[in-house]
Amino acid sequence: MNELRHDILLSELRFSASRSSGAGGQHVNKVSSRIELRFSVVQSLGLNDDQRQRVLQKLAGRITSDGELVLHVQEHRSQVRNKQLAIDRFFELLQQALHRPKKRKATAPTRASRLKRLESKKIQAEKKQRRRKEY
Repeated sequence: MNELRHDILLSELRFSASRSSGAGGQHVNKVSSRIELRFSVVQSLGLNDDQRQRVLQKLAGRITSDGELVLHVQEHRSQVRNKQLAIDRFFELLQQALHRPKKRKATAPTRASRLKRLESKKIQAEKKQRRRKEY
């Protein structure tokens, strides 16, 4: 996988703040601590074509019709902490979307596993044989 270009991606992020819900009392009504992070996947220069297609495919449920990835963070009372958390989550999401799992190599069963299987079949057959009625 090609390495992400963090500096370019960071410069493409757009932030906006709004009032957060939750704990904080009167303070919550005065301060805009909720952060909304927007990233245009379609217009990004930090992603190559392959990465762009992969992100659009993997994060399709989180991307708007305009091709923007939107994240909302309001866990902390501090706008700065929420902004940092949004950036961390953004890069984590990208890493997950761009991760390619290793392909499984098909292998034959070992001799020991074949013997173990046959032995368990033999035991099962004997068990059923004992259950049969004799006439």
